[in-house]
Amino acid sequence: MRSRRPRDARRPIADEFEMSLYSAQKFLYQLNREVQVQQRFHEDRAALLGDYELTAEERDAFITGDIGKLYVLGSNGQLLMHFAALLGMPWADYIEAMREGVRRHGPVRAGIYAMTTSTDEKVAGV
Repeated sequence: MRSRRPRDARRPIADEFEMSLYSAQKFLYQLNREVQVQQRFHEDRAALLGDYELTAEERDAFITGDIGKLYVLGSNGQLLMHFAALLGMPWADYIEAMREGVRRHGPVRAGIYAMTTSTDEKVAGV
């Protein structure tokens, strides 16, 4: 695993967010596939997450296992479902956690699930 690069203060904020989402996806991918990463996650989540360029919001959500927040921040559901399983979360609870994340934190902000419609049932016609 590569060590974390020092932050370049000249880098735009939008680029920083895109990089952090990439790092979050990379973390989920490696966590899903690499036994050593899983062991480190169980032993010291904070230290492991320090190896990735994440925002404080992403880091906190990973540490607390906040599936809904991670979903809203743009984490890919295909990767996120394995993280939920690692946490011992049943499938129905995983789906509800994503719904609750949208209710609590608003629409998905980035990634392939970014919401382009309202979550308000009256507006969305649901």
